[in-house]
Amino acid sequence: MGRCIYGGIYDPGNPLSDASGFRKDVISALRELDVPVIRYPGGNFVATYHWQDGVGPREKRPSRPELAWLGTETNQFGTDEFMAWLDVLSEGLSTGKRVEPYLCLNMGTGTLDEALAWVEYCNGTRDTYYANLRRANGHPEPYRVKYWALGNEVWGPWQIEQMTADDYAKKAAQWAKALRLLDPDIVLILCGQDGTASWDHTVLQACVPVVDMHSIHVYTAAGSSHVKNVTAPLAAERAIRIAASLIELARIERGVPVSRPPTRLCFDEWNVWDPERAPGDKGAEETYTLSDALAVAVWLNVFVRQSRYIGMANIAQTVNVISPLMTTPDGIVKQSTWWPLLLFSKYMRGWTVAAHVRAGAYDGETQPVWLQGALEDGAPWLDVSASVDEQGYVSLAVVNVSETDDFKVEVKGTVGKDVSVYTITAPQVTATNVDGKEEVSVAETTWNGNGAYVFSKHSFTMLRWQS
Repeated sequence: MGRCIYGGIYDPGNPLSDASGFRKDVISALRELDVPVIRYPGGNFVATYHWQDGVGPREKRPSRPELAWLGTETNQFGTDEFMAWLDVLSEGLSTGKRVEPYLCLNMGTGTLDEALAWVEYCNGTRDTYYANLRRANGHPEPYRVKYWALGNEVWGPWQIEQMTADDYAKKAAQWAKALRLLDPDIVLILCGQDGTASWDHTVLQACVPVVDMHSIHVYTAAGSSHVKNVTAPLAAERAIRIAASLIELARIERGVPVSRPPTRLCFDEWNVWDPERAPGDKGAEETYTLSDALAVAVWLNVFVRQSRYIGMANIAQTVNVISPLMTTPDGIVKQSTWWPLLLFSKYMRGWTVAAHVRAGAYDGETQPVWLQGALEDGAPWLDVSASVDEQGYVSLAVVNVSETDDFKVEVKGTVGKDVSVYTITAPQVTATNVDGKEEVSVAETTWNGNGAYVFSKHSFTMLRWQS
């Protein structure tokens, strides 16, 4: 989609790329995030993607019409290039650790036979056709791909080969059975909707005994309304709770043994995205504001607060397409949304800490509309999450949603501590970062932990101290 792969991750001929065509500046930036897993190849794109077009000699790879976004897929970047890129991205990690691949199977125009062949190509160790094809293409060792999605958004009317929930559930259960016979160690991810839909209920009832995770997708945006924009991710929090309850209900009603690991949610597409501002068929290149950065911080707070239910969460996408990271011919731009993602990636590790917040709340109109009714007490002006890591460092993440008011707050547990303070704000919620101009970044200061702390209007603050 757009410039995510071509001109983003993969840009041969650019002086900033390595000998394989991989943008070195993109790799360097992503290493800062310590990314654990990356999903490929999509997305809506996958419904007409045939993986065999993208392996073997590049000069023999066919170009194909791409029907999700009405482009052309040249197949110059395929499975082997993706795995090679992950290897480069993983350089410097501790022994045995790597950035994990997560592949999405084509359940639109694809077949079960094609899906089995892809798993065999990636993971096969025996003297079989597709394992040998991988070896012939220069990769003697299996890729050991663990995570496999059973299609993408097949419920949507924009999909090639859209299905009903019942039809998808039957197909997904049969695919899961066959894929596990080929490789019992893979993790299979069911195609859900947004966690609040009857689709989620139907497919979970049918498939929860044979899958490991349930995928949901939510994007948020609210036009020019800052408060509606920043509180919109609270709809995802409600979706997580509803979907987790649907999973629990399905496991009970289908008699899933308690010995089986919990079925987790895979929130494998989330972000702030306004399709009118950044249309998908035009490349979906958002210019993110401070307001959007604060919305992303609320998104991340939601994931921390609801972490018991989540097995994976993937911001969409890696670069250029509704992304915190943009490439130019001469370098990269770290958008406003990059900075909260960086702070959470670096510091929100370990265990979730429950945070009691006593504050006023916003009780006005919301996006989506139903969220206003679901938030019985409104959305707190201070949106908060916390964690403690293995070294005993507490990280407290606070978004001041208000566009106009500072809040002076007593923070328990900080008295006598040396507190590191990381703040993201700007004079206006419309501030942006573009090539040559950075209006939103992180300011680092310290606080002695005594007295009250003032959380400034329209800001994200992370307080970090040794417990």
